[in-house]
Amino acid sequence: MPVSNSRLRRSRLSTALLVASLMPAAGAAFAQEAGSATELDTVTVTGSLIPQTQVENFTPVTVIKAEDIQMRGFTSVSDVLQQSTFQTGGLQGGQTSASFTQGADASGMFGLDPGYTKYLINGRPMANYPALYNGSDTFNNISGIPVDLVERIEILPGGQSSLYGSDAIAGVVNVILKKNVDGLSLNVRGGAYSDGGGDSFRVSVSDGFSSADGRLNLIGGLQYETRDPIWGYQRDLTKQYNVNGYTPATASRDYVVINGSNRNSYLFLDPANCGNVTGQFDGTEALQTRPGFGQYCGSFTTPGYRTLQNGKDALQIYAHGTYDVNDNVQLYADLLTSHEDVEYATGSGYTWWGTSAKYGYFYDPDQDAFLNLQRAFAPEDIGGEGFKDIMNTDRNRSYQITLGANGMLGSNWDWDVGFTRTEYKLTEHQWVRFADAIDNYFLANVLGPQLGTQDGYAVFRPNYAAFYTPMSPADFASFTGYVDTRSKTTDNTLRAQLTNTSLFSLPGGDAGLAVVVEGGTQSWDYTPDARLLQDPETLESEIWGLTSVNGSGDRDRYAVTSELRMPLWEPLTVTLSGRYDAFKVAGQTIDKPTYSIGVEYRPVESFLLRGKYGTAFRAPTLSDVFQGLSGYYSSDTDYYRCSLEGYTPGNTQDCRYDSEQYFGQQSGNPDLQPIEADVWNAGFVWAPMNNLSLTVDYFRWDIRDEVDQLDSDQLLLAEYYCRTGQANTASASCDNALAWVTRGANNELEQIYTPKVNVAKQKLEAVTASLNYTLDVGKWGTLNFAGNYTNNLKHTVTPLPGEDEIDLLRDPYYMWVYDAYAKTRADASLGWNIGKLTTTVYANRIGKTPNYVAYATGAWDGQINGARAGWWAPYTTYNLTFNYEATENIRLSLLLNNVLDKTPEDQASNFPGTEYTPYNNYLYSAYGRSMYVEMRYNFGK
Repeated sequence: MPVSNSRLRRSRLSTALLVASLMPAAGAAFAQEAGSATELDTVTVTGSLIPQTQVENFTPVTVIKAEDIQMRGFTSVSDVLQQSTFQTGGLQGGQTSASFTQGADASGMFGLDPGYTKYLINGRPMANYPALYNGSDTFNNISGIPVDLVERIEILPGGQSSLYGSDAIAGVVNVILKKNVDGLSLNVRGGAYSDGGGDSFRVSVSDGFSSADGRLNLIGGLQYETRDPIWGYQRDLTKQYNVNGYTPATASRDYVVINGSNRNSYLFLDPANCGNVTGQFDGTEALQTRPGFGQYCGSFTTPGYRTLQNGKDALQIYAHGTYDVNDNVQLYADLLTSHEDVEYATGSGYTWWGTSAKYGYFYDPDQDAFLNLQRAFAPEDIGGEGFKDIMNTDRNRSYQITLGANGMLGSNWDWDVGFTRTEYKLTEHQWVRFADAIDNYFLANVLGPQLGTQDGYAVFRPNYAAFYTPMSPADFASFTGYVDTRSKTTDNTLRAQLTNTSLFSLPGGDAGLAVVVEGGTQSWDYTPDARLLQDPETLESEIWGLTSVNGSGDRDRYAVTSELRMPLWEPLTVTLSGRYDAFKVAGQTIDKPTYSIGVEYRPVESFLLRGKYGTAFRAPTLSDVFQGLSGYYSSDTDYYRCSLEGYTPGNTQDCRYDSEQYFGQQSGNPDLQPIEADVWNAGFVWAPMNNLSLTVDYFRWDIRDEVDQLDSDQLLLAEYYCRTGQANTASASCDNALAWVTRGANNELEQIYTPKVNVAKQKLEAVTASLNYTLDVGKWGTLNFAGNYTNNLKHTVTPLPGEDEIDLLRDPYYMWVYDAYAKTRADASLGWNIGKLTTTVYANRIGKTPNYVAYATGAWDGQINGARAGWWAPYTTYNLTFNYEATENIRLSLLLNNVLDKTPEDQASNFPGTEYTPYNNYLYSAYGRSMYVEMRYNFGK
């Protein structure tokens, strides 16, 4: 949309906020120049469709400019958003081994699911990631955005569906790529971690072109990056089982015979006393004893054979062009394409074989016991470079293309018509064990022929000497290999907007109106290798120990949006917006109207009071509707069977059913309805001087009819209460719990079904604040301060109708179950600009979170072996950057991230010795200090 040529007087509030938005990179000269400015163009900001002169309006927008990203040491767009103070919830990613989306980068706001945030690139929706977060939720992978080509990132918290439609419940993130460049620019960066791993190299190039008559303008850029993974063995905290825990460190059970006839104790049946396998895991395999269970062969160092940070090779190409047909019509085009290969290893803990998957238990008449064998694979079994040779690779290919035209209609109307297509293709190249091949190998070499059945279980007389024996790489290769899962999402949108910034006159100025009509199609297809899917009768797949999500579908959608901005009188402006969305899916129409009303009141020039009330929604995603019946293997506490042995919830660590394996199933539901929410915010902006501004805002959400993939642990807990008569067995929740948990003749856990249903509710309250200040210290340059703070005041969830609310900020157990919330988060930066040198210190603080014992006991006064429940202290990391303008064309940079080498090692003492991730890896990182050197050469200056 063309920018108005009218020049309007700038208020002190606008001037101060403009200066604040440019900190800390601006420097003294710019700050002094901005302070004397008196005029301002109309601008369009995220959160309104109508251009306006005020930088701040009824809804708060946080702007992170390219200079901020550079000065604060952020290495990627995901780094920016994951360190934002709005990111108070935990996230799955590279540190969460064997998650459904280990190769992707997610982000969210206020502890709500990542899919509750709407992500835009240049104002157009991003392509959804084809794989599902937690195996269930649609979200955006923010890894493939070229950070060197970002102009700014605008973060708009709060419900915004009345302007942006579905998904904008938590807020909106708009990543705006560069529209102008100052000639040819080359940027080269190299980096490494002080503790090893993660070496990276990045190069980006951008340039622009303008025709002689100025009618044609083009810019283009590319960014290439390569990064090595970080392995667990490269960090003291993750290279072995927890040696600082409240119980002695326990080695992995690499060769173990589990005696199901005696409380899951161990039988040690190796005539060589582990002597044949001591060369495995780099010579660390040995005879081990676990008190209360027995002996086995194991190693303390197996946790190190997994990646903590993904390796990747990525290339992004971006182009933007405009062509002025005449004074009233302009054509435009945008293209962003990304090719990214991400590699990771899930580690030894997910690289094994056992009899439980096929037989449950088997009966050995010589031992007169029901047994299970469990055997891990060592790097020596794999051969070559060990686990580096069986890494998984996610191949990401995506593009977004927009073609459109804008211009002026008459003297007051602006118009814009554009078509956008996004496409995301994902190929997951996954290492697997083939079920028949691996079972047949161990039948031939260890178990021997089946000798009948005993009480319904298979009977074997295993060769235990052969069980405790290494295998050759050729044998390992005979039952392993790779399968490819291919998935794809598309989104086609045709959008037309009419805007009039001077619709009619009011006492406070001209009213503005924007109307948008859009329509399009969306599709999702997730097609795993057929061998990953279960046979509907046997519930078995051709891949050992793995299952997959599957499904596909499409829908048509259309929407009408309007926004009316009315300056009722000089201090008071009211903005109304409304939107109607409709989705045609699975033979039915799902529609939802949303609205909002925003108020701005400026009693004096330097002070703004603001507020907004509205509704928001999230339509059932295509995966919510079309996800097929799919399965997974997992383990949880069997509360009911533990109760039969005298154990109660929160005190099951000694129960032999504390970690029972089961087969789970999940599926979509075509009858789902939209998630609905009432949202409102209120706050103020105070700018008493041109170089100082303070904002404070309060937010509240009331979210209903959430689509919830029932948590299996919660379901088992509900089933326990229902079976023991501690809950109303006539209630719907008990009916569901008893129907969705399947048990065998001996009450053994067999299967759990966790469907998607509109049942959950959430209530959330939060307050945010930001402070910006620039100080001119004369010959000593300029100091620039910026700080941000978020405090989640309340966050409750009601998983099922009729159940009590769960307090996610104060219940230590559920704070972990729901991805580990931090109640508060803050950051601050202090920049010093003097001459050609700019130095910035950036601090990021995660507030206190519950420790592991609090989670394990479910109580703040609990303790285990002297380790007490409580809180982990606030956690602060610091970045330090130096930027030096060596010449007019060359900028040299040194960036030290996590300069004090902070890691969550203090958390280890509050975990048991059986833990190989002795810290909360949803919120904290074990990566440590990193250093980057960078040179930017601008040929255009």
